[in-house]
Amino acid sequence: MTKNLGSKTDIIQTLEEQCAARGMRMTEQRRTIAQIIQNAHDHPDVEELHHRAAKIDSRISMSTVYRTLNLFEEAGLVTRHDFKDGRARFEPIPDEHHDHLIDIRAGKVIEFRNEEIEAIQELIARRLGYRLVDHRLELYAVPINAEEVK
Repeated sequence: MTKNLGSKTDIIQTLEEQCAARGMRMTEQRRTIAQIIQNAHDHPDVEELHHRAAKIDSRISMSTVYRTLNLFEEAGLVTRHDFKDGRARFEPIPDEHHDHLIDIRAGKVIEFRNEEIEAIQELIARRLGYRLVDHRLELYAVPINAEEVK
């Protein structure tokens, strides 16, 4: 069964709380960027994150966004995705693993989880003599036209 995952509001601890738990110094600008990433319902790139942050605090520069994302990524708090559109996109490290389906026409990214796919990946690794410890699955797709379905 494939489950389309909803918002990121189900995350137990906020990104800001995770930063504080790691002893990271949290400036107002870092807090703003953390909140934007936390509340994003998409997978924003650096430019989009900067655009959203600048609406809240015009003093936040593009370089501050880059430095903050690198800091969060190095701390294991956010993950970087390359969905083959030439832009690195970011999301908080999820509490539960999920995969992505990318609509290459619209650029829409859909998060999903499918237990059958997960089981097959485990089986493949085991058959090849390995224990799966991590993976990423990205499906690139175009919408099906009604005529294609017939």
